[in-house]
Amino acid sequence: MYTAHFGLSQDPFSIAPDPRYLFMSERHREALAHLLYGVAGGAQVTGGCGGGFVLLTGDIGTGKTTICRCFLAQIPPNCHVAYIFNPKLSVLELLQSICEEFHIAIKAANAGALTAKDYIDALNAFLLQSHAAGQSSVLIIDEAQNLAADVLEQLRLLTNLETNERKLLQIVLIGQPELRDMLARPELEQLAQRVVARFHLGALSIPETRQYIAHRLGVAGHTGSLPFDTKALQRIHQLARGVPRRINLLCARALLGTWATGQNQVNRKVVNKAASEVFGANTGLTANFKGQRLGYALAGLAALAALAALMLLAVQWQATSKTAQTAPDAAQTASSATPPTQRLPLGAALPTVSAEQSASDTPPTSASGLPDLSVTDLPMLWPELPADINIAWRELAPDWQLPANSATPCQSAGAQGIQCYRASKLTLPLLRQLNRPGILTLRAAQGPAVHAVLKGVSEQIATLGLAGHLHHVRLLDLAQWWHGDFATYWQPPTGYVAGLPDGSTGPAIDWLANHLSQLDGLPGAPTHGTPLALDAALRARVRTFQRSRGITPDGRPGPMTFMQLESATQSGAPRLLTEAQ
Repeated sequence: MYTAHFGLSQDPFSIAPDPRYLFMSERHREALAHLLYGVAGGAQVTGGCGGGFVLLTGDIGTGKTTICRCFLAQIPPNCHVAYIFNPKLSVLELLQSICEEFHIAIKAANAGALTAKDYIDALNAFLLQSHAAGQSSVLIIDEAQNLAADVLEQLRLLTNLETNERKLLQIVLIGQPELRDMLARPELEQLAQRVVARFHLGALSIPETRQYIAHRLGVAGHTGSLPFDTKALQRIHQLARGVPRRINLLCARALLGTWATGQNQVNRKVVNKAASEVFGANTGLTANFKGQRLGYALAGLAALAALAALMLLAVQWQATSKTAQTAPDAAQTASSATPPTQRLPLGAALPTVSAEQSASDTPPTSASGLPDLSVTDLPMLWPELPADINIAWRELAPDWQLPANSATPCQSAGAQGIQCYRASKLTLPLLRQLNRPGILTLRAAQGPAVHAVLKGVSEQIATLGLAGHLHHVRLLDLAQWWHGDFATYWQPPTGYVAGLPDGSTGPAIDWLANHLSQLDGLPGAPTHGTPLALDAALRARVRTFQRSRGITPDGRPGPMTFMQLESATQSGAPRLLTEAQ
């Protein structure tokens, strides 16, 4: 949902492997060069693939799959390729998968089930036939750290398939750092000696992290300066540890959080909050303090010593004052029995406290600091939200003193001079500026759209009206299903008609000019004399106002322009609830 707010055509930080977003850092280019060299190293005779093992390792999310895709795109055309992405296989299952990837037909030598020898014989015949035709073969195994020891030994034996000139099968192992540790074991020394090229893919540097973010935003249509300030970019690199996948997750959540609060640039505070939501309450944030642990430990020892001294003094004080203790004052008793005041979001039901509960108990709070009892997870509320928008119109009607039981709400409203208005592609900042209750159309991947009546918006919480009750949901959750469709009631000025033509006069134009003057701190138009008209000068003022409120600056005052003027000049239209009210 934040894409339109930041001038993007699509989500720039999806973790889907879209080749358009490929960013090749210096490390990625070097890793690719090692793979290509390893493949071509023994290929002087045929001009095809080499032989032996090529090893690519890297931490989770560093771009190994990206490198693999580039590698596949650059393999010589006379190489057959088999790609195994699920290596948790037995020896027989691995041989079967390799033959299936090379499209090798298998026939059992004897009646009964196929054996490992049947697969190896067929594979050897295929490799020899390919070699005779000037072709070679590459076997790529992803997530190779999951290979069992006996499977690795079988792979080593497959590299024994050779002619006098060269190996017939090139094997590329791609995996996490544990793969390097596996190959360092004494029992796998024979396999390790057959590795002709290896590369460990490290994380992005701070400059590369910035380039990576700028590259993905540019592909998604962003122009101008980055929507991340310098401190935010540094914090992203620190929390994501330069890992592209973690950068994607963190940037996407940070942009969503910035959009939800109506801001235009991500700052360090938003990045920290996004990290706690994406990586967990502690993951990532603790990295900022690792270098300070020793100092904290020493400070902790000093604090413990001071605490021990204070406890000793407290014991002595208690012993001397116990005999002089009297009954507590009635006011003190009442004060101690009353829990500290806790401010709940608007509309939250106050918790009930039974006689058995301690008066000092306080309701549990969530990570956002809001009481859990006041925030509803949107998926839990979803089944109750109406698919019929007329139900939502009736829920919204009382805010405009309209009947809540009309079968045709918009027709009933029209009879009282109030119209139903629907818009699309709105953003949360525009809703905040509009500042009036309305209907949000929510869409999930499956099933029909549903409608939620927006009653209030705070910094992080939206208040929804449903069957006369208020429910609080997190804006970040709501943003996943709201794509900009909004509807509300509005009362046009007297004399308003859609598409006001040039030169229009009347009460609607007077209302428009007077509210613009009020906003500019100018005196209103006189009530007598030459009537005001929608001329070039007034249209210019309308365009200026539209531009300031994020409306298309066409100079043509429509419902959104009039409603935004109502909001900006504190007219009497219904307002969204806030925590301060």
